[in-house]
Amino acid sequence: MNAATTALTVRDPWALVPSIGNLDAYITAVNRLPMLSAQEEVALGKRLRDDGDLEAAGRLVLSHLRLVVSVSRQYLGYGLPQGDLIQEGNVGLMKAVKRFDPEQGVRLVSYALHWIKAEIHEYILKNWRMVKVATTKSQRKLFFNLRSMKQGLKSEAAEADLHRNTLTPAEVETVARELNVKPDEVVEMETRLSGGDVALEPQTDDGEEAFAPIAYLADETNEPTRRIEARHRDWLSSDGISQALAVLDERSRRIVEERWLKVNDDSSGGMTLHELAAVYGVSAERIRQIEVAAMKKMRKALETTA
Repeated sequence: MNAATTALTVRDPWALVPSIGNLDAYITAVNRLPMLSAQEEVALGKRLRDDGDLEAAGRLVLSHLRLVVSVSRQYLGYGLPQGDLIQEGNVGLMKAVKRFDPEQGVRLVSYALHWIKAEIHEYILKNWRMVKVATTKSQRKLFFNLRSMKQGLKSEAAEADLHRNTLTPAEVETVARELNVKPDEVVEMETRLSGGDVALEPQTDDGEEAFAPIAYLADETNEPTRRIEARHRDWLSSDGISQALAVLDERSRRIVEERWLKVNDDSSGGMTLHELAAVYGVSAERIRQIEVAAMKKMRKALETTA
């Protein structure tokens, strides 16, 4: 029994593995941990299942950490840190160990592969973009296969087409047939993958606020304050004006109506001060004074009823 195998029997087997913060040291350490034989794996699995032996669980997890590292390398193209991918894969490995049945005749490496990939997939989908790009089963399948399939189709295409980024209708049909999805879903996922996240608000302070989406995407029609203001304006233009006019004497009311609330046949607006002065036999200045006083009364009446 070598030193590494002996070390796996210690009470705290995780002490053998350094922090993922030092990724190179972590990978070197897990690759040095010995693999378990089929007999050892079955024995440890029974100890965990029958007795809840956490030391057995630790040995099963430790002996398969290198598998997580290997799987994580397959997903480096998504631009996420490998350390994070490994951490999520380790969560999947621990879930697999917890559910592992040693009497099914299946090695843990085959059983754990599904759980490791499932956790890594979920992490990528949640963190690759701010907006989740795949929610259904078919969308997930497209997300994790479309890019590699596009590269394969490009390698088969003529050299003149190598700079083409989008799929042709024939290639869309090929991808849809191989992945057993609808062609429309292939086109939609290709569009999602080719796009990028756009910040709603400007990321700099250089006066470019007018060009940020927040400046033209905001729908203010249903904003509560705007709705209250619109409702108040509607009231002022109908019932509010009627109530305000009711507090005026007949002459003042007519002057306000003729000046501001009526339109002549030639669409030139209401009567002028001089026209009203001729009607009432007073000066234009006197009509202006009556108008100002009437406006004050109306404003005060509106304030008390608002």
